Amino acid sequence: MSSLFGETVHLTDGGMETTLIYHDGIDLPDFAAFAVLATEEGRAALASYYDAYLTVAEAHALPIVLDTPTWRASSDWGARLGYSPDQLASVNREAVAFLREACSGRSVRVLASGAVGPRGDGYVAGTTMSADEARDYHAPQIEALADAGVDLISALTMTYSEEAAGIAAAAQSAGVPVAVSFTVETDGTLPSGQSLAAAIVQVDDETGTAPIHYMVNCAHPTHFGHVLADTPAGRVRGVRVNASSKSHAELDEATELDMGDPLQLADDVAGLRGRGADLTVFGGCCGTDHRHIDALAAALGR
Repeated sequence: MSSLFGETVHLTDGGMETTLIYHDGIDLPDFAAFAVLATEEGRAALASYYDAYLTVAEAHALPIVLDTPTWRASSDWGARLGYSPDQLASVNREAVAFLREACSGRSVRVLASGAVGPRGDGYVAGTTMSADEARDYHAPQIEALADAGVDLISALTMTYSEEAAGIAAAAQSAGVPVAVSFTVETDGTLPSGQSLAAAIVQVDDETGTAPIHYMVNCAHPTHFGHVLADTPAGRVRGVRVNASSKSHAELDEATELDMGDPLQLADDVAGLRGRGADLTVFGGCCGTDHRHIDALAAALGR
């Protein structure tokens, strides 16, 4: 594994967008969390969000990976909200500065993760790009995040391998480490229908193993625990799980937040260790908040 992480257990934050929407009452069109930087209310909510996770990490004396609110801060999504390319580059840089300031003076090691999301919907593959097209599309955002000084790029909720390969190549060109995280359906396959193992092999083959590691996110541990043993040795290092065991289709139709059972989720995630992947990065995705990560950290320590 990259020396950026080593073998030490790292926590991550949880479902930023679902926390801002359902707990803080902030409207996020298109799940675009970067928009909160434009208001004092939004900035205060984001600062509180980071503080909660930093407090959990300090309580358990564990390093933590915290995302910038930039999962939707690429050109297609930004244009839908009226942001020009220059404004998007600026908001990506501002997001990194905001995260760095929020972590100032804390007693745990923090890795600033530049969050990059899919060009399309995070639940379905939809219209796909070639790896070269994906590299060109995502390069401006990745370059802005790299220039602002993120520790790594996190490609989150990838639904097919070509887009993941393009992001990895763009990060490689920008000189910043990249972790690639695929999402899976309830049967453990990507929304594209490809197996997790095959997707990892394809990205590694196309990029010369550019990703420092792979992760699974936006899925419940019961959806993918059975496929971890099929993945290439040492390549899957992290999980960021949904609170709910519902499918992507069911979550898309949901009108209320399903927080699941934090204690049961923590036990389920801890139970993924030893099932075929060398997991050292643990965190949350949709529906999770700092309470889920606190329970997870406690379960990992048992």
